[in-house]
Amino acid sequence: MSPDDAAGPAIEIRSLSKRFRRLVAVDNLSLEVARGEIFGFLGLNGAGKTTTIRLLLDLLRPDGGEASIMGWNCRRQGLEARSRIGYLPGELGLYADLTGQQLLDLSAGLSGREVRPDTVADLLQRLEFHKSDLHRRLREYSTGMKRKLGLIQAFQSDPPLLILDEPTEGLDPLMQESFYKLLFDLRDKGRTVFMSSHVLSEVERVCDRIGLIRKGRLVLFSSVDEIRKLAARTVRVIFDSDVLTSPHPLPQGYEVIDFTPRAWTVRASGPMGDLVQRLAGLPVKDLEVSDARLEEILMRYFREDEPR
Repeated sequence: MSPDDAAGPAIEIRSLSKRFRRLVAVDNLSLEVARGEIFGFLGLNGAGKTTTIRLLLDLLRPDGGEASIMGWNCRRQGLEARSRIGYLPGELGLYADLTGQQLLDLSAGLSGREVRPDTVADLLQRLEFHKSDLHRRLREYSTGMKRKLGLIQAFQSDPPLLILDEPTEGLDPLMQESFYKLLFDLRDKGRTVFMSSHVLSEVERVCDRIGLIRKGRLVLFSSVDEIRKLAARTVRVIFDSDVLTSPHPLPQGYEVIDFTPRAWTVRASGPMGDLVQRLAGLPVKDLEVSDARLEEILMRYFREDEPR
């Protein structure tokens, strides 16, 4: 049975390490990306995201550990592994004298996969890339056009795995929306997306799970839903009339942030039922519950003074 037919992960990384003299870029990294998910790979600049991607593509050789794509070993079976990948680098090294069409043809030839004209036509339409622009030389392209062309070349062969390094860099908000919809459609078709990003609102919106690295080490690996559950919510209790009693004490898992006679603001990490019982008999007009945003939860993992 071919590795493509197996039920294993789309990406499997085991104890992967890479050093550049004294600099440890990737440090004993292990993670798995399931088939059919959108996985967010997070970290500050210099954290090791791009080095990890280059190891997956066999553009760099590891000092230790190994990785596989769809069951194909990235080092020993590099051609087979790379033929299953659509890749968008963080910085497009484009040949300025080529036309857009020539670049797409070159990319298609290197991938070894069939490119259907209707797939390319759909990508051009969704990314609002005029077909006539494919006949222009790349030196004439704007930053946004180059990014859209990079996405088209990565997606055009409909590969089972997409590896995207900062994919929305240079795209305007409308194009970002089109890109997100494209990702969701690919996931519905069973494709896998591995994308690095530092835009946390973007990750929260599109990713199923995330892995966060710092100084080459994995410091967080979880689903987005599970991360949200770890975070305290903010509850604002609004009253119809003045409440002169103090909100203290509150049930365990609650902390008073601010209070006035007409409103209490509470940080809640416990079940809401306990707070509702505490409010019984008070003239409650409304409850406003705000979930913590992903960036609020993850910021402590980015700070250098946080323990690993």
